Amino acid sequence: MIQKLRQNGFAVERGRGFAGVSRLLLPRNPDDVPTVVRLLRSPETWPGERVPHVQPHHLVIGNGGNMHGNPGQPPRPAPPLADPDPEHAGDGEGVAVAVLDTGMSGTAATDHPVWIGTSYLARPDEVDAAYSTEDLFALEGGHGTFVAGVVRQAAPAVRVDPERVLDPNGIGDEEGLVLALGSFDEQVRVVNMSLGCFTQDDVASEPLRRALAAVPEEVVLVASAANQGTTRPNWPAAFDRVVAVAAVARDLDGVLTPACYSNHGHWVDACAVGNRTSTYLKGRWFLPGDPAPEQFDLHAYWLGTSFAAPHVAGRIAALMTTGGLSATQARDQLLLGSEFFPGYGVLVD
Repeated sequence: MIQKLRQNGFAVERGRGFAGVSRLLLPRNPDDVPTVVRLLRSPETWPGERVPHVQPHHLVIGNGGNMHGNPGQPPRPAPPLADPDPEHAGDGEGVAVAVLDTGMSGTAATDHPVWIGTSYLARPDEVDAAYSTEDLFALEGGHGTFVAGVVRQAAPAVRVDPERVLDPNGIGDEEGLVLALGSFDEQVRVVNMSLGCFTQDDVASEPLRRALAAVPEEVVLVASAANQGTTRPNWPAAFDRVVAVAAVARDLDGVLTPACYSNHGHWVDACAVGNRTSTYLKGRWFLPGDPAPEQFDLHAYWLGTSFAAPHVAGRIAALMTTGGLSATQARDQLLLGSEFFPGYGVLVD
């Protein structure tokens, strides 16, 4: 492959591979990547030979609203959550949910003793750096803490295993996601991924396919469908192995409608409310150009498929305990029924 590229005038070096896939580096001009992929995918480049599987090395991004060109609203300050309903306080007990995200705020346990508290083991390599300067949040600082709070609202007794895949601006890559998929606690039975990426020509990511295939079958994988309002598949949500979750919006009267920002399509399995209040940080957040930063006091209201997916993950965990089911049985039971709306899957309320 290197020889083919050099014959076509591309400077190329061999990099460090991962997930059983070789990596080639284009040190001179990264803008050549799509051209290189098209060249290597063309049968004309390989007369009489097998055409190799080739793809760019993709970035993955968090699917919180109003980030990275997504429509919707930025996070807004919100009043504190009420304590868990005593009737459901034990839902999810004994179940571990991995949250592959920005990590957890370093003070999440003390900031949110009821909703997060001792639900997770704090590890230095899983702390969300969160703040860009002093008390000013990075673009998706606190995203993982928010997502963990949504999981716990659906299953208040569940244990959370945070895995830091995204930086505080909500950006990661396939290599980091592959690593996290192979490193969470062996007791985990549900994995939430409020992140994803598009791919060149919508071809499935090969490293992610391999990493997902290596996850034990008894573990249920859940991912957000993303927020570009398109039917294009977003990965890893679009893999058959993964429960892809779109978002619906709940208005002030409690009426549910498809969220205009949510991706959707035949590859989506479920939908849930994407506009939610959850656990957050203390500090300030704003986008460049905003008149003034918003001041937050540990809770936020945010919208996006990022927050629909962890509700589904939490509901699977809760159903495991209330129904005495395995993770796969709980998933299958939760997904019974007809589509809420074409391309949005079954409603999980």
